[in-house]
Amino acid sequence: MNTVALLLASFVLSITGLFVFIWSLRKRLFDPSAAAANVIFSEGEIGTVEEPAATPAQKAGLSGQGEHGPAGAPGTAHDAVLQQQLRERVEADRSSAFVVFLLLSCAVIWLIVASLAGLTSSIKLHQPDFLVQQAWLTFGRLRTIHLNAVAYGWAPMAALGIAIWLLPRLLKTRLVGGRVAIVGCMLWTAGLIAGLGCIAVGLSDGMEWLEIPWQVDILLVAGGALVGVPLVYTLQARKVDHLYVSIWYMGAALFWFPILFLIANLPAVHVGVEQATMNWWFGHNVLGLFYTPMALASVYYFLPKIIGRPIQSYNLSLLGFWTLAFFYGQVGGHHLIGGPVPGWLITLSIVQSVMMLVPVIAFSINQHMTMRGHFGKLVYSPTLRFIVLGGMMYTLSSIQGTVEALRSVNTITHFTHFTVAHAHLGVYGFFTMVMFGAIYFVMPRVMSWEWPYPGLIATHFWLVVAGFSVYFISLTIGGWLQGLAMLDASRPFIDSVIVTMPYLRMRSVGGFIMTLGHLVFAAHFAAMALRHGPARTGAALLHTRHLAAHSAEA
Repeated sequence: MNTVALLLASFVLSITGLFVFIWSLRKRLFDPSAAAANVIFSEGEIGTVEEPAATPAQKAGLSGQGEHGPAGAPGTAHDAVLQQQLRERVEADRSSAFVVFLLLSCAVIWLIVASLAGLTSSIKLHQPDFLVQQAWLTFGRLRTIHLNAVAYGWAPMAALGIAIWLLPRLLKTRLVGGRVAIVGCMLWTAGLIAGLGCIAVGLSDGMEWLEIPWQVDILLVAGGALVGVPLVYTLQARKVDHLYVSIWYMGAALFWFPILFLIANLPAVHVGVEQATMNWWFGHNVLGLFYTPMALASVYYFLPKIIGRPIQSYNLSLLGFWTLAFFYGQVGGHHLIGGPVPGWLITLSIVQSVMMLVPVIAFSINQHMTMRGHFGKLVYSPTLRFIVLGGMMYTLSSIQGTVEALRSVNTITHFTHFTVAHAHLGVYGFFTMVMFGAIYFVMPRVMSWEWPYPGLIATHFWLVVAGFSVYFISLTIGGWLQGLAMLDASRPFIDSVIVTMPYLRMRSVGGFIMTLGHLVFAAHFAAMALRHGPARTGAALLHTRHLAAHSAEA
């Protein structure tokens, strides 16, 4: 196959697709007007802060940032319309409450399991004799348990929980198919427990991200399909004409993931070099075509809702969606640089990695322009801190990934801890931070109860930010030095191990601080679920003058 012809065809196809998309915007085929960005707001709600996780003092600070209540006086026709919309929103929230609570509760449990397994694995890298009495506690098994608890426990359950909550809100209708999703959650959880049990006893398919035996994967496939059913049913029952961009991202993610997972887990189909190629096709695409769209969908909803203004450019949000779809499919091939795979495949992957700058820059500009003049709200909004920081980490991780895909850089970073740092920048710095913020926003609506100890939200934030900073910086530096040592033919291989020791110890310090933050988060979540602590009810309020009416509905 001619490499130049293939790359040229790929480039021309992608650019042609972009021109078609731009033409469609010019022809207003995708409703790019400013009104399209306003559909997430009720009548007169623009300009009003919505921050369920804020204390009264923080809400006062947010109001002091130039926010005003909605137009219209009580008793007017406008006020009646607003009240009707708020009642419909409360009803939509109520319809999804139990399903969302179940999914988010499972997510938090798996977060703690993954954190403890990850911290123990990290310690083993510089203290290999730590906890070796049992086979399931060895590094190879425990690190794999950590990865799968994150990849199929915390991450998808958090994302699906937020998606189930957003669907009825964005479609302005009740959730349809919630009971089916509950069954799906139970099947998924059973499959994950069985899968981690298999890994613990040494049964594994042996491919990163795909270690769970394919026989157990059947439960995950069935559970995931059932959790996705409400998307189809609720879309059919929608009461809106325009589908907001968050629906695009969530719908695409819930369509892409089953295809990726099914193809990657087909038994006895992928062997040899093809298996390695498929492995990284799946491993990278599950990040870029499932976790990333779900997190971006959350950012595009929660960020404008919190600050009380629509996203700056609806066109840019659609451009980011389509370019992500066009360019991400073959990005994973750069993990195989230097391997026995066709050169054209590697080059194609590098080209698409570089072109991923288009959706990343589109999102970054949109987030910055939307937040312009509102950055002062970060001081007062607990949720906004997580959301905005997560969005920034998306920009950083994507640009770093593009640079890391270049052969000159990959030669140094391949097979080093640098790659581990980069993976955590995307999955943790971006995705997990956004999910934390989304959960802080959603749970008061789900429980009709405010977070009992607001100080713990700030504690959680600073612990995970500090811990992750130590973790990421230490592994980035240590991984780079490791790569340089391995490339130096005059140095023995053991030098590349010794040089990483100080940085691996710092990794464990950072991991410990992050785990402590997760324990604070989980304890606060449990306290809210059990309704312990001060009774801070009424979190669902949007407009203080409607306290009595809205409290009655909530």
